[in-house]
Amino acid sequence: MDWLIWTGAAISLGGVGLLIWCVFFAMRARREATDETDLRARLQRAVIVNFAALAISTLGLMMVVAGIFLG
Repeated sequence: MDWLIWTGAAISLGGVGLLIWCVFFAMRARREATDETDLRARLQRAVIVNFAALAISTLGLMMVVAGIFLG
């Protein structure tokens, strides 16, 4: 079950990478926003990507745990 552990770790790492991207995207959006409605639109998109990244990371961690239990 090593393949499940390593695949899950890679997926989880990809989710963490997306979380880091969300942080930099939000910081850039706050810096470059011209008005409040523009900032809201940008941050709403960042929130959607943030939730997706959390789901991907969770799925990867579940795969790692399943690989450990089955291995």
